[in-house]
Amino acid sequence: MVAGIAAAVFLLVGVLGFVPFATADYGTLAWAGPESHALLLGVFRVSVLHNVVHLLFGLAGLAAAAFPAAARGYLFGGGAVYLVLCVYGMVVAPDSAANIVPVNAADNWLHLILGVGMIGLGFVVKPGRGLRP
Repeated sequence: MVAGIAAAVFLLVGVLGFVPFATADYGTLAWAGPESHALLLGVFRVSVLHNVVHLLFGLAGLAAAAFPAAARGYLFGGGAVYLVLCVYGMVVAPDSAANIVPVNAADNWLHLILGVGMIGLGFVVKPGRGLRP
């Protein structure tokens, strides 16, 4: 259930990234790279690639949610990916060609929180029984 909720949030974020009223500077939304200056909720930098990754990550989470071991793997693996993205965002300059995702400082903080949170939930969730009391 926890992986399913996380997956649903990622799907929602992926969809909202394509909605003009939810994404400031929507006209600057680019496929990828530092040219995309669109801001989801006016804060988090996004691109078409970034939104598609959120959608795919959400779909993977929904598939994993059907199986307890896969759901925990999704939480652990997804958390690790987000920690790597946090480090990536701290190392790569925002206007660098290497910033293909693209990310900004708000994304970095969110990725850190998501990484730690997902890994933490992977430890706390008991397979087949949800959260431990």
